[in-house]
Amino acid sequence: MTLAVAGTLASYAIGWLIGLPALVPFLNAAVPWWLMAKSLRLGLVRRAIGIMLVWALTMAVAATSMAALGWSRTRSGGDLFLRSEYRDQMIEWVRTGIGPESQPGVFIPRHLAYAGVFTAAALATGGALAMPMGAVLMNEMGEYVGSMARQSAHPATSVMLGWHPWAIVRVVGFVMIGVVLSGVLLSRVLKFPYSIVRHRRFLFVGAGLLALDIALKAVLAPSWGAILKGVAGW
Repeated sequence: MTLAVAGTLASYAIGWLIGLPALVPFLNAAVPWWLMAKSLRLGLVRRAIGIMLVWALTMAVAATSMAALGWSRTRSGGDLFLRSEYRDQMIEWVRTGIGPESQPGVFIPRHLAYAGVFTAAALATGGALAMPMGAVLMNEMGEYVGSMARQSAHPATSVMLGWHPWAIVRVVGFVMIGVVLSGVLLSRVLKFPYSIVRHRRFLFVGAGLLALDIALKAVLAPSWGAILKGVAGW
C-alpha cells in the first residue's frame, strides 16, 4: 500500500516536470497497475481491490490539493489535467444550479457510456487502459473540487462536500469491476489460474454501486449544489 501511495504521488511530480498532460494519467496508473497485477497473480483479489482503493484516495487528495494550491498547471501555464472544461462546467453548476449534474436525462447516458468503455478497456487490456481512464476522471473531479475550494469562503468544508457521496460510491464500484475484469487478460498473459465466476460477487456489488450512484445523484444533486454554493459564499 505504501508503494502505491508513493508511486502515485511521484507520478504527479514527474508529470508536472515533464509538462505533458496526456502522459499524467498513464504515469498515475503505472505503479498501482503493476501492484494490482502482482496481487492478482498471487490470487489476492481483495488485496488488489484494496490497492486500487488506496490509489483512488491518493489521487483524490493529490489532485484536489494541487488544484486548491494552484499547482494544476504546467510550467508553460496550460492545464496539467485533461478535460478542464469539466471543472468550469461544475463550478458553473454550483453557482447557478444549471448543468448536467442535476439533469438525469444528460448524466445517466453519460454514466452508462463511461461504464461501458471502462468495462471494455479492463477486459481488453488487463486494466492497462482502464486505469488511465479512471485517472483522467479522478483528476478532473479533483481539479473541480480544488478549484472550488480555492474560491470558497470555507475551503475545507467545500473540499469535504465537493467530493459528492455519489461520486465516492461510483469510484468504489469502478474499482471493483475494473480489478475483477482486469484479471481475465492478465491471467492469460502472466499464466496464472483465475476464475471470474469465483469473484463475480465483486462484479455484482460494483454494478450495484454504479446503480446507486445514479440514484443518489438524481435525488441529491440539486440540493447538494445549493449547499455547496452556500458554503462557498457565492
